[in-house]
Order: sequence, then structure tokens, then C-alpha cells
Amino acid sequence: MGRHHTRSENSVLVLVVIVATIAVALAPVVVGSLPFGLAIQGLGDKVTTNAESLRDIRVTAARDSDLDRVAVTLDDQPVATKRDGGRLVLPPLKIDDGQHTLVARLPNEVPGLPDAEVTRTFSVDNTAPELSFQPVEINDPRKPVTLRGTAKGADKVTVQGEEVKVNEFGNFTATVPTPPAKIEIGAQDAAGNRAAGRVPVLARHPGMRGVHMTAQAWTAPALRDPVLQMARDGLIDTIELDIKDESGEVGYASQVPLAREIGASKNYYDLHGVVEQLHKEGIRVVGRLVAFRDPILARASWESGKRDRVVQSADGQPWASGYGEYAFTNFANREVREYNIALAAEAARAGFDDVLYDYVRRPEGPIEQLRFPGLQGTPEDAVADFLDESRNAVRAEGAFVGASVFGIAVNRPTQIGQDIAKMARRVDYIAPMIYPSHWGAGEYGVADPESEPHDITQRSLAAFAQQAAGTQAVIIPWIQAFSMKVHYGPEQIRAQLDGARENGMDSFLLWNAACKYDAADLATP
Repeated sequence: MGRHHTRSENSVLVLVVIVATIAVALAPVVVGSLPFGLAIQGLGDKVTTNAESLRDIRVTAARDSDLDRVAVTLDDQPVATKRDGGRLVLPPLKIDDGQHTLVARLPNEVPGLPDAEVTRTFSVDNTAPELSFQPVEINDPRKPVTLRGTAKGADKVTVQGEEVKVNEFGNFTATVPTPPAKIEIGAQDAAGNRAAGRVPVLARHPGMRGVHMTAQAWTAPALRDPVLQMARDGLIDTIELDIKDESGEVGYASQVPLAREIGASKNYYDLHGVVEQLHKEGIRVVGRLVAFRDPILARASWESGKRDRVVQSADGQPWASGYGEYAFTNFANREVREYNIALAAEAARAGFDDVLYDYVRRPEGPIEQLRFPGLQGTPEDAVADFLDESRNAVRAEGAFVGASVFGIAVNRPTQIGQDIAKMARRVDYIAPMIYPSHWGAGEYGVADPESEPHDITQRSLAAFAQQAAGTQAVIIPWIQAFSMKVHYGPEQIRAQLDGARENGMDSFLLWNAACKYDAADLATP
């Protein structure tokens, strides 16, 4: 049975229908004005940011056609936007520190109804955190170091890429297990402002008294045993052993991928076994790493089409001169540099106390006859930069870094690309090869250097000391323990050692290409 409505009920129904009709009529307009899909992207509301972050602001709408009618203002001043596809891009905004308001407004197409509007109120802070830190000095690169500093205004601080705690005053402390030569610090505040710093890790090399051994000589008891006995008798405390030699061979079974790829990795000695043996006897182990004279890498690179790894002559052929074909790799090439640093780091990781680079230079000869693909700046700068990069990596593995240099480099740096003053700031020690037999007549006022080992050694090392003054680098000279025109025995070796001591240099390294050393050469007379 149907229900009949009273007049009162009918009035209510009419009112409901009218209201519903109005609601239905208004619904699309209201939805359209809230706010047509209008949005400000890349900037939150009530945030603190910096001017750099404001470059990412974009304005979008539900319909691309609506973008042409959008007006953007900053602090009530119009902003000239540009279309970029389906969005509006703001120009770079130069905004002072303080509070600001950004508004995007889209007029409503229905007269009398409110416009669509999106507002962002934000604060700008363009002041980066203020970093300060204490100098770091170490005695042993294999021991952890504690870094202390302050990052005023920072919310986040990283040390060597790892986040560390910062107190309310901005103070922080971090422990680095094996510090590189330069510890990287980063700081960031709530606005996104960043500051960065590098803390030099200062270390004084402890010095050494050593002899050089090739990888293959170490496998021969007749050569190895006398050297070990010299150490046991206290005549030396260090053995320098080839990591990579002039032939490009790596003396142990290296795991560096490029060494294995080009066939450079050999197995003359057991890397970890040698280090363990010598350390048990209290002997320091220094790795000699011939850097850029590397015929194995040069030939493999040239034949595989990677010719930028090779030093070239002016006509674009592999540079040879007196060293043979494919003699020198290019110190300006990133892959060449990374290969040598990878080998250095591998040896340091295995326990070598030092990595001492040799042939860390350009070839001899007129610079206009040589090509170094990719070189920017001078060879001297590139060599010094390589050492800086290398020391940072090797120190992080717990070892010191040194560079063997030509005697003439002390006052003729451009002849071979070795600037001693620059290099001394990037290594822990300089090892000058000031062999008396290698000097020309009249050098340093010495008529016949080979016959006057004391004078040429004393005077040339004084020049090296002057170049390294004001740096952390110590001078550890190479001493001639071989004969050429003049026989060299105990008297000549002691004369060189005396010349070094007169410059305050008690450390030394003996060189004999045959790896034959006589204890009598170092015995106290």
C-alpha cells in the first residue's frame, strides 16, 4: 500500500531536492577549483632551504592548457616562468636569507568562484656550515687515528663517507682505522648547504737502513741469505723488494685484474709469506714499484688499440730511445695511474711497510719530441699529482710512500718531469739516486765525482735538503754499492754515508743491480 506525503513533508522534500540540485550543480566547479590539479613540485611547505635547491621548483596542472593561464609570484612579485613540456619552470631565483612566500594561481573559468591557488611558505638559509678541525699527526700508519672537529650549524657530518654524531654545539669525533693521507670531511645543514674539508694526516717516516733485492734474486739463497744475515747482525733493518720491475713483471701472483690480463703477474715470491717472514725477524719491508717504465703494459696497450696509455714520439709511434720498444707508459693516462696505484695498495694491504716508486717520471729527451695523450699542464705537475693520489690510497692501507728521483732533478726538474719541491709535499720521503758515477765532471764543483764520493754526496744532498725544507718529507739517499770506472768497496761506501750524515741523514738504501752486498761495506771500521 503506497505512502502519501503530507504538505509539510512535501515542503521538506522540495527543499532537499533544491539543495541536492545546487550541490550537484556546484560539485564539478568546486572540485575544479580545488585546485584543477595545480601543484608546486620541488618545494615543501614551511621548510628551510637554500637558493641552490630552489632551482628544482616546477609547477604542474591537470591539463597542459591550463599552464598558460597560471601566474606565479614570489613575495607578491611576478615570476617569469617558462614552459618545459607539461610543466612550468622557474628561472634561477636570487633570494636573500629569511622567510618567503611562493604562490601559483590559476583563475577559475566559472565567474564568481574562487581561483585555484597553491602557496608555499618557506625560509631561505644560504649560509654553509663552518668547519674547523684539529691537525692529525701519526707515527704508525697502521694504527687508528682519532679526528676531532666542529661543524657549526651542521645537522649532518660525514668522515670518509661515514656519518658521525654531532652534538648540539656542532662538535664531532671520528676514529679512522687506517687513515689516508687526507681525511675527507663533509657537513650539511637543514637547508641543504654543504661544506667540505680535507684534513692532512701528517706522518714522519721513521727512517731505514736497507738494501735492494729483485724478485728473482730473493729466490736465490746465495743472494738472499747474506742480506738476511746483515739484518740479523744489525747492519741493516730494511729490505727493498721489487713489486713491479723495469721489465713490467710483478714479482708475485698479483690479483690486480689488469696485471693478470696482460700477463705481468708472476710468482717469483709469496707475497704474504715474505712479509710475514721478514716481520718476524723485525725487518721492515719496502716495495719497489717501477711506475711508468713498463714494456709489458705498454706493448699490451698498443697492440689492443689503447694507445693513449703509451708515451709516443712526435710522429705518433711508441717512444723507444735507448730503453727499447714500448718502453714507457703514459703518466697522464688514468688507467696507467690506476694500475700502479692498485699494485701499490695491494702490496700495502699485504703488509709492506712502504711503497717506493721508481721511474716516476717522463722519459729523458727534448719535450717537443714526446707526446703524452691527455696531459694537462706540465709533466712535473702530473707526476706530483700522481704521487699525491697514490699516497692517499696507500696510506689508507697502512704504508708510507716514497719516490726515487734522479740526482739532476734537484736543479733541472723539467729534464725528466721531477720537481723535487712539489714531490716533497706529496710523499713521505724522497730517495735521491746520487750515485757518484752518474754525475758529470764539475758538478757541484767536484772535478771527478766518481773519485770523490764524499764531496759529491754531501753537496748534492744539501741541495735536496733545501728543496724539501718546510715539508714532512725526509731524504733517504741511494748509496752506490757497485763499481764502474772506479772500484767501490767499504771506503767509498763509507765516504758516501759520511756525506749523508753531514746533512743530518742517517738513513740509506744500498743499490747493486746484481744484488750482491758485502757486510764489510757497512761494518764499523
